[in-house]
Amino acid sequence: MSSSTERDAAGAVPEKTVKGAASISSIAAEAGVSIPTVSKVLNGRPDVAPDTRARVESIIEQHRYRRRRARQSSRPALIDLVFHEMHSAWSTEIIRGVELAAANERAAVVLSELGGEHRPRREWFDDLLARRPLGVILVLAGLDDEQRRQLATRNIPFVFVDTAGEPPPGVPTVGSANWAGGLAATRHLLGLGHRRIAVISGPTTMLCSRARVDGYRSALEDADVVVDQDFVRYGDFYVQGGYGHGMELLSRPDRPTAIFAGSDFQALGVMRAARELGLSVPDDLSIVGYDDLSVTEWIGPPLTTVRQPLREMATTAAHMVFSLARGERPPNERIDLATELVVRESTCPPRAR
Repeated sequence: MSSSTERDAAGAVPEKTVKGAASISSIAAEAGVSIPTVSKVLNGRPDVAPDTRARVESIIEQHRYRRRRARQSSRPALIDLVFHEMHSAWSTEIIRGVELAAANERAAVVLSELGGEHRPRREWFDDLLARRPLGVILVLAGLDDEQRRQLATRNIPFVFVDTAGEPPPGVPTVGSANWAGGLAATRHLLGLGHRRIAVISGPTTMLCSRARVDGYRSALEDADVVVDQDFVRYGDFYVQGGYGHGMELLSRPDRPTAIFAGSDFQALGVMRAARELGLSVPDDLSIVGYDDLSVTEWIGPPLTTVRQPLREMATTAAHMVFSLARGERPPNERIDLATELVVRESTCPPRAR
């Protein structure tokens, strides 16, 4: 069979380079391996020696070889949705958004969690390549250079949602206006008359948590309020982190009269700390959260928060993956959806002391 009609072990037709020179057989000859070995590398099979895999991958990249998907396949269409860490209602909103888009494309969603890691392990990545999904969506997670290259070689598009760090150039990314959200939350508290405003954000390693604190700082500076570094706290986005920092801040003799929490879960932790210290929300302490999860309307008092459009972010990312899988390039590779301040009953003017 000639190289122009050659198929790999998965039934996929190879896509030639711009000059039309590369094929599975030519790559095999240059690497000094068999055609099935090249096919195994392309399909993510684990039964290839590491040095052989590296040599074949290098030649594939050198020739800019890209495998073209078969037009018809009996394999189900899959989207891999990968979380740095899955937790409660926040992750549920992301999952619902992806599943909504996937249902319209008659695709199934494969869920994975990296156990708090920001990069997939080799074993997980090998399994992903073997599944050959239509695309991959990574939430607060990323890929190293080699993993991005291997996905590109196999024409498996990937999109980041709410990246942990600054995404590499050319990588499609969906997020929200975190800086604007931090600005709006802090300006709301300033407008009520608060001046001792603390912030409890997520890890410093996450771009979104740093951006929210930057918005907080900008609001204070615009109002000529000095930023008290002791009032700026980084931790995690969970209830326990909000509780711990809340207890420390609210036990101070110069305790803040308002706290901007980097997530609704952290805000719940702050509320518990205030309650245990005999403080009333909002009379003694105003609290603003972030995300606008459904529970925030039902707690007492209902939480003022910054709405982050999690479901819309996920749906947008999924649409980008499907477009990329069809060979279309998105008009914008970086999309930040707008945030919105939702004012409820957990904030009011500070009590005179």
